[in-house]
Amino acid sequence: MDQINDSKVSEFVLLGLSSTWETRVFLMLTFSMLYLGIILGNIFIVILVIADSHLHSPMYFLLANLSLNDVWVSSTTVPKMISDLLKARKVISFHSCMTQICFIHIMGGVEMVLLIAMAFDRYTAICKPLRYLSIMSPKICISFVITGWVTGVIHAMSQFSFVINLPFCGPNKVDSFYCDFPRIIQLACTDRDKFEFVVAANSGFMSMGTFFLLLLSYVFILVTVWKRSSGDLSKALVTLSAHITVVVLFFTPCMFLYVWPFPTSSTDKYLFIADFAITPALNPVIYTLRNKDIRVSIQRLYKRAGYDTYC
Repeated sequence: MDQINDSKVSEFVLLGLSSTWETRVFLMLTFSMLYLGIILGNIFIVILVIADSHLHSPMYFLLANLSLNDVWVSSTTVPKMISDLLKARKVISFHSCMTQICFIHIMGGVEMVLLIAMAFDRYTAICKPLRYLSIMSPKICISFVITGWVTGVIHAMSQFSFVINLPFCGPNKVDSFYCDFPRIIQLACTDRDKFEFVVAANSGFMSMGTFFLLLLSYVFILVTVWKRSSGDLSKALVTLSAHITVVVLFFTPCMFLYVWPFPTSSTDKYLFIADFAITPALNPVIYTLRNKDIRVSIQRLYKRAGYDTYC
């Protein structure tokens, strides 16, 4: 950590999303509404799962943890992005930049494990319904969450330990609205090849491996259902479509940034809007409007509060 003080760069300048005032105002209003929706929607799901005993099941326990994680993921970047949209000079201190990178990758690791856990939950519910409660026991569900946090911390620290000691003595402009390993490593005053390899091998392998593991699990579920139901896949497709949508939206930016060679254009920053703003905002909509149990739970909550609801 002593080498942090030896770096000549004490802050980074974020170039942000747009240079025109009208576009920045439009984006500021849009992302403010999205962030409000992320906070209210995901916290509502957490409160609903806690308050309604009918939702005290493995699937909704994992969903509540995913909702909490979405709030943290968005909060690492979106508030800063919104405030910077109206600033002429967008600056983030060296320490704040490093902290943001850490939290982004910790939360990203947690999200990956939670998505795997939810895929396993759906596999068990569809393919082994009679053993569902015994397999997805409370102990297993809590283990998934703990594993997610341990994985996230190891994933972030294994890269952070290399980057934190890099010397930064030259340019400090980051062509993005947030800090991340690929962009920051490009500014280091040293041979960057081995550090780029570490990040690509870690984040790239983790992103691609998890993505294809999830896709294979969904294919396996669909094949199993198809064999058991003489070709009727409609129910399984309805159940899995929301999960597949979330997986594609979440992993496409990750694979674009970490699997391919390090970025030479600003395309990645626009793709990552999906991870930080769009996917966390869509999750409450996807999991509530298409879920009968959640809709019934909302009706019970309204009735308990003294309101009459009509379908």
